Amino acid sequence: MKKNKSRNIIIGIVVVVIIAVFAFFGIKGSSSNNSNSSGSNSNSNSSTVTAIKKRGVLRVAVFGDLPPYGWVNANGKRVGYDVNLARQMAKDMGVKVKFVQVNANNRVDTLNSDKADIILANFTVTPERKDVVDYAKPYMKVSVGVVSPKKAPITKASQLKGKSLIVTKGTTAENYFTKQKNVNLLKFDSKTQQFNAIKNKRAAALADDNSYLYAWVKRNPKYTVGIKSIGPKQYVSPAVKKGNKSLLNWANKEITKLNSKGFFTMDYDQELKPYFGKEVKSSDIVLKQGK
Repeated sequence: MKKNKSRNIIIGIVVVVIIAVFAFFGIKGSSSNNSNSSGSNSNSNSSTVTAIKKRGVLRVAVFGDLPPYGWVNANGKRVGYDVNLARQMAKDMGVKVKFVQVNANNRVDTLNSDKADIILANFTVTPERKDVVDYAKPYMKVSVGVVSPKKAPITKASQLKGKSLIVTKGTTAENYFTKQKNVNLLKFDSKTQQFNAIKNKRAAALADDNSYLYAWVKRNPKYTVGIKSIGPKQYVSPAVKKGNKSLLNWANKEITKLNSKGFFTMDYDQELKPYFGKEVKSSDIVLKQGK
């Protein structure tokens, strides 16, 4: 009888200990989950206008090797059309600007991983990209162009059949020519790599946004933009993380205000015009100002 009583006591103690252990780890797990949830919410809210002003810094994704839009000059200073816009936006928000250098292929990842608040890296609006980011109002128009050596110019799309064409990953040029038949695409991660490839005769031509191809051939006179425009006309806009209505609304108002003041024409005259040939006019790049 005593043995049974002792055994029951031991079993009771074991049960109590097991319940206590499960309760402890259950509470700890719940706390951890709540902490993770709070961290996630914190990340998702780190790019609101309120959060940016509190931080005192607007983090802007820009190119570092794409003159005249975003690059580092000989003095080590970031300059260019997009860079100038970024500085103006930060100034109008009353904060400092921090530049986050990106390649075409990691712009969205940089935004979604909360390393940047906004993309100003010659980011063309496409239906596919609209699924993963929110675009503000456009500040520039553009289309795909094709550059080739003057000694062997490509002046029409039919000449590309059966030949190799250089593109940068994640660009509208890649998207457009992926859908074209009988064109062999050589894909690179950066603008520097793609332009080195055409110089090294890796392909018959190179496709990218026509606006900075004009600038590139001015510095590289052995080449020509044989196809000035191919595919649909498109626009370049700031992009924010999907669902970030706070920064999106602010950016829309900012673009409208800067447009009404003629900022983009001034930005063009300062940052783009010196790098383009005479065949390019501000109206080819800049949207109508003053509205």
